[in-house]
Amino acid sequence: MATAGTNAIDLRQLFAPSNIRQLAAPILVLLVLSMMVLPLPAFALDVFFTFNIAISMIVLLVAMYNRKALDFSIFPTVLLITTLLRLSLNVASTRVVLMEGHTGPDAAGKVIEAFGHFLVGGNTAVGIVVFVIITVINFVVITKGAGRIAEVGARFTLDAMPGKQMAIDADLNAGLIDDNEAKRRRSEISQEADFYGAMDGASKFVRGDAVAGILILVINIIGGLIVGVVQHDMEITRAANDYTLLTIGDGLVAQIPALIISVAAGLVVSRVGDDGDIGAQFVNQLFNNPQVLVLTAVILGLLGLIPGMPNMVFLMLAAALGYLAWKQGGRVGAAKGGDEIEKPAAQAAASAAEMEASWNDVTPVDVLGLEVGYRLIPMVDKSQNGELLTRIRGLRKKFAQDIGFLPAPVHIRDNLELRPNLYRITLKGVEIGQGEAFPGQFMAINPGRVSGRLPGNETKDPAFGLPAVWVDAAMRDQAHALGYTVVDASTVIATHINHVILSHAGDLLGRQETQQLLDHIAKDSPKLVEDLVPKTLPLHVVQRVLQHLLEEGVNIRDMRSIIEAVAENAGRTQDPADLAARVRTALGRAIVQGLFPGNTEMQVIALDPSLERLLQQAMQAGGADAAAIEPGLADTLLRDTATAAQHQEDLGLTPVLLVPNGLRWLLSRFLRRAVPSLKVIAHSEVPESRTIRVTGVIGGG
Repeated sequence: MATAGTNAIDLRQLFAPSNIRQLAAPILVLLVLSMMVLPLPAFALDVFFTFNIAISMIVLLVAMYNRKALDFSIFPTVLLITTLLRLSLNVASTRVVLMEGHTGPDAAGKVIEAFGHFLVGGNTAVGIVVFVIITVINFVVITKGAGRIAEVGARFTLDAMPGKQMAIDADLNAGLIDDNEAKRRRSEISQEADFYGAMDGASKFVRGDAVAGILILVINIIGGLIVGVVQHDMEITRAANDYTLLTIGDGLVAQIPALIISVAAGLVVSRVGDDGDIGAQFVNQLFNNPQVLVLTAVILGLLGLIPGMPNMVFLMLAAALGYLAWKQGGRVGAAKGGDEIEKPAAQAAASAAEMEASWNDVTPVDVLGLEVGYRLIPMVDKSQNGELLTRIRGLRKKFAQDIGFLPAPVHIRDNLELRPNLYRITLKGVEIGQGEAFPGQFMAINPGRVSGRLPGNETKDPAFGLPAVWVDAAMRDQAHALGYTVVDASTVIATHINHVILSHAGDLLGRQETQQLLDHIAKDSPKLVEDLVPKTLPLHVVQRVLQHLLEEGVNIRDMRSIIEAVAENAGRTQDPADLAARVRTALGRAIVQGLFPGNTEMQVIALDPSLERLLQQAMQAGGADAAAIEPGLADTLLRDTATAAQHQEDLGLTPVLLVPNGLRWLLSRFLRRAVPSLKVIAHSEVPESRTIRVTGVIGGG
């Protein structure tokens, strides 16, 4: 009993309305395929031919009343099924015509008989001409045009996808849309591309159907003559007449629905805009201008006055268009008059609102920006799995872990003014780096010890300026074997961005980031932050102290020690540079550890004692301004420092200059641009446990 009850429930579920609707399409396809194999009686052919005509009319009307192409996204599949239905009916009717055609004109059903006699008057020559004309119209004009529109639409839709995706991302980043709306738009763009691509292929079904119709017509006429004359001993004239009429009726009853379906396909792919159905657009855009109607009525009236022309027809149509123009002109005038009487102030206000500027016209400048040429768009397109997006997110996370604060997000946009493979990195709207990348190729960087040359586009690594070559993917292994460092295009850009943001870390720490950093520290040490800001120091002073540290490559991860050092010395000075120098002393162990990992010996560059005295005298005379250094001394200092730093790098050592406390700030600012790799530290920053060995002296010659 339990089994029977279970089966009953399953049967009820199987024949539920929702399941029947799901089974409709598979059942229809099976019926269509079975018609090619199983013989059908004449009445069944009438039913299916009528059903074919009804389906074609439904498809045409649905195509006309849809507002946009995607509203009928199933159309390519419908096109395939209706084409398969017509071909199956052709096969089934051919079987009946050849087997029963000798019995009379209604052998294949009343529908074929009606199309063979009523539409062409029983005249075989007329029937053949009409059939050929309908087929040519379908094949040469409508199907070919619709196929071309679908092909061009698919091509332009695919080409426009990256730009549309970037526009969606820009709207999302600007807050104009939310995540759900962005997902909906991306899905719609993808569906649009799939639809036009499917329509481009589905149009070939209709063209093939037209060719098949012509071949079936010829085969049926020849086959009917052979069957009638040879098998049924009919006279050749009677056999030609009967079988040709049946064949023409069969062809027409299939080609007319095919023509209707082709027109529907043309309507779907040629739609522009989504502000109404085709009927409404047709009337509004074609018959909505009274001036056009008046001119047309005048021209028709003049033609109707010419002797020998069908005057009555031309004059009647001219009068009808003139009346329609008069009605349209009155309607437009009434609408304008009503608007002018009822809403003059509203229109003036709306016009003024359109012309007046607003705060919405002011767009903020991105803190960090990446602009790419159009060939680099796939690398930053989320829908195309652009891996550069993931790398940039990883860079921000690593920056926050290594430097100690979270930088602003990188706002990515395409820039058609750039060369196709060019990218540009901006900081607060100002370019701070640019380079070229070639998707699909690899940059082979020469670290200085390669054993051969590579063919390719020679360039330089945009981050560090090393000589490099862009090579194809096939030469990647060869480049590795020759000693090159090989990286892909996205890694090149990501490394460049990382180098740039590390170099400009101080500029990325704004007032908002400083406040967020203090709020983050206050979660664990609220009293420490509360006693410093704003009780002891204003926020901008703390920000400037942190910027001084970042500008010299000192991370601010140990914010607890930084805040304690600032709070301890804030009573003596509030000058950001002095406070930064005292914070460096507190962070001395970490600074030295970063330059000389472990407990290794510190191999540094030092100043000659006489040069130290000269620099200290210059500072006493001009303060901490590097301009106080005498020009000749400045040139010698720069030249000797660059030579000593290069010597340190050749030995594989970090170029570090150890100077007295009072000179560190002056020399750091003075030497930073000329020798960017040099680090200047003070004696007070070196822990007592570290051993110092001087490997070079500046000014000793």
